[in-house]
Amino acid sequence: MTQILHDAKEKNLPARTRWAILAVVLAADVLDLLDATITNIAAPTITKDLGGGPGLVQWLGASYALALGVLLVPGGRLGDKYGRRRLFLYGPAGFVAASLACGLAPTPAALVLARLAQGACAALVIPQGFGILGATWPRDQIGKAFSLFGPVMGLSAVSGPILAGFLVDADIAGLGWRPMFLINLLLGGAALLAAVRLLPRDTGDPSVSVDGPGSALLASALLGLLGGLIDGSDHGWTPRAFVLLLLGLALFAGFCHRQRTAAHPLVQPSLLHNRGFTSGLILGIVAFAATAGLLYVISLFFQRGLGRSPSDTALGLIPLSLGIVIASIACYRLIHSYGRRLVVAGLLMILAGCGHLALLVGNSGTSVSSWALVPPVLVIGLGMGTCFGTVYDVTIGDIAPDEAGSASGSLNAVQQVANAIGAASVTTVYFHTADGGEAHAMTVSLVVVAAATLLCLPLVRLLPRKAPTEQHH
Repeated sequence: MTQILHDAKEKNLPARTRWAILAVVLAADVLDLLDATITNIAAPTITKDLGGGPGLVQWLGASYALALGVLLVPGGRLGDKYGRRRLFLYGPAGFVAASLACGLAPTPAALVLARLAQGACAALVIPQGFGILGATWPRDQIGKAFSLFGPVMGLSAVSGPILAGFLVDADIAGLGWRPMFLINLLLGGAALLAAVRLLPRDTGDPSVSVDGPGSALLASALLGLLGGLIDGSDHGWTPRAFVLLLLGLALFAGFCHRQRTAAHPLVQPSLLHNRGFTSGLILGIVAFAATAGLLYVISLFFQRGLGRSPSDTALGLIPLSLGIVIASIACYRLIHSYGRRLVVAGLLMILAGCGHLALLVGNSGTSVSSWALVPPVLVIGLGMGTCFGTVYDVTIGDIAPDEAGSASGSLNAVQQVANAIGAASVTTVYFHTADGGEAHAMTVSLVVVAAATLLCLPLVRLLPRKAPTEQHH
């Protein structure tokens, strides 16, 4: 009751203060999502400097997304238990420290560990934002705040590689790629100071339970699976790679058992009995993994195949960024009218873009012109914005209201885990086929992404037809 009264008091804050709190929440989330994709373009430069080869390229993106995905749901419950303000402040502080470790990393292993720490700290921040806004904004006005998240988050997620490309080429103080991490000391420090000043205090609820063993099992399982996949593609399919894969599968089986028996599982078992939710979960895993890997291999092909600099590669990705933002904004207004049909439209646009790009690369190889690449890259961006701006809203279309929080948290976590899987698996295809030339590797990777996207189409028929009238957050 004390917490409820406290929240009611916070909702009487002046409008200027509420908007300032929203700005702090958005700034922290933008910083986290920028770093989720910031290594897409910089990976070849980093491996040239530190070594590590294709394995480091794969781990740079996968490690951050893995830690973020696994810890998102526990991070939200830790905020409920110990107070959202406290966890929100711990997150940026740790994120700044981890960014410093990334910027100073002397070895590939040190950089990957620092990326894991970055992702873990981001997982403390992101779940608290919606709770803080819910406690400070009146119910009849909170839609205004939430409506900004889609476009801002979409833009920040695709702006990371663009920012990285220009920072790497700028070679500030002769530091090469390192300033793209060190800049977080300034940005994260400013966000932290603003949060200390503006965020309301809350007491938390000590009775909230956090499934630590379940989180540990899931993290260990995914580390084993990704480790086996990356080790096999980087060093050949030795017994070590297969042992890691088998260990990951065994630990994942343990995680599934834990979810059936735990008193407070990470994923409510009742959600998995909902056909629409389960279909959306599977569709999201496949589609997000495919496109996350696609972004990586496009960047690799631009640099390794076409000989572009990081900043030129960043410019080449601008059409994709524009497509995502345009489609996300449009779909926000269309989703209640068209529902799951938008998901189909998005998947078909991704397929069309991949097909067009494959034809260009197949016909022209590494001599394909920059202007010829603009239309397919733009179409892929439009497809991603259309599909990913709607699929999870539609997925929760027929779940019970008391399951909305668990469903949204689970779906967001799965998205990040899928990003980690995609960054590792699609780049594995690229590097494994690169002996036949960069154009061949790109073509095969596009075929794999298209095949995965095609597999998603039958699942759309199992989704709810419409998104809920009132969005759950």
